[in-house]
Amino acid sequence: MRAALWFLALFAIAAAVALFAGNNQGTITVFWPPWRVDLSLNLTLLILLAAFVLLHVALRALSALFSLPRQARQWRLQQKERSVHAALLDAVAQLLAGRFSRSRKAALAALAQERALAALDAQLPQAQQIRVLAHLLAAESAQSLQDRPARDAHLQQALGESAERPVLASPETREGVQLRAARWALDDRDAPAALARLEELPQGAQRRTLALRLRLKAARQDRRTLEALETARLLAKHRAFSDAAAQSIVRGLATELVSGAHDPAQLLRAWDELETVEREMPEVAIHAAQRMVALRGDLALARAWLLPVWERMIEQPRSLGESLRVKLVRALEAGLDSVDADWLARIESAQRNNPRDANLQYLAGMACMKRQLWGKAQQLLTHAGLALQDPALHRRAWQALAQLAEARDDADQASAAWKRAAQTENP
Repeated sequence: MRAALWFLALFAIAAAVALFAGNNQGTITVFWPPWRVDLSLNLTLLILLAAFVLLHVALRALSALFSLPRQARQWRLQQKERSVHAALLDAVAQLLAGRFSRSRKAALAALAQERALAALDAQLPQAQQIRVLAHLLAAESAQSLQDRPARDAHLQQALGESAERPVLASPETREGVQLRAARWALDDRDAPAALARLEELPQGAQRRTLALRLRLKAARQDRRTLEALETARLLAKHRAFSDAAAQSIVRGLATELVSGAHDPAQLLRAWDELETVEREMPEVAIHAAQRMVALRGDLALARAWLLPVWERMIEQPRSLGESLRVKLVRALEAGLDSVDADWLARIESAQRNNPRDANLQYLAGMACMKRQLWGKAQQLLTHAGLALQDPALHRRAWQALAQLAEARDDADQASAAWKRAAQTENP
């Protein structure tokens, strides 16, 4: 369609020119003494047009001729700029391929070529970023080659380059250098230095997933359990881990925080630092209760921590594994001397509702023994001793039966019970 319109326009122009030129009888007389030159108007117009075209072509030719040195210089600079980018790409490719020496050599070549361009007063638009990335690649290669002095030298140069004229360089470039520096400090097992590098980041950058992952590793390496736990919570909210992995990490850190308490007051402070979801984790609650028992703290408070786990075990027997059920029973057994009537009722009701559970039989039997209900204790412990799978509980059940037999002056049963306890394998 456009071509057809162009043809129509050309035909219209040709027709207009033919009409004007065909009937144009005008003449132009040029007096050049002693001559007189008569020219038709059409010829005069053609001469003027040809002169204009000739002058325009001549000016364009002269302009092209005088611009040749500048174009040649631009071409040379363009080739040098391409060589800089090629060297930088080669450094990245060699680093990814594991050719660390070649990567460092290519990065240094990029820096040398960039300096050569700067010496020619040809500043690249991304010159600062190119220098920072080249130093970073050289430092990364030096880190892989265990050349720490060279790594630190290139790191300082990269940080210095990114600190100069920060408006010209993207802030992500400097943040990337700081994150890599934190990673290298972690590789060197220098957790305080890694945390210091992370603290230098802007607030927004500190909450990125990569920065949080590095902070988690550094905090765990530096035994800052509470800080590591808080970081793991943020990572879980950011979906940085799967649900199972996040729960496992948080559970392990919460347990480690509880283990770090060396007196009941510290244990209470550690417990207060936990969130509700973490306190309801069976592993955390049981470990905290066991820690309270070991520290000779408030056993009633320990039982209060265990109450959600106990109710969960009663309502959903399969929700806890056998090892957790055993740990729960042992934690409750440690406080049977001061157990109140409510807990005795809970234990008795649970055992009555699930009479085949050997763990509950053992716990109820030990509770009856503490309350001097010898006959019921012997009955429950005998059934438990025949069914218990945990070696420690199995041994303690038979030891308790031996003590009951000795209290009745039944030497034969006491000897048999002690023998069964001795035959139990160590866990």
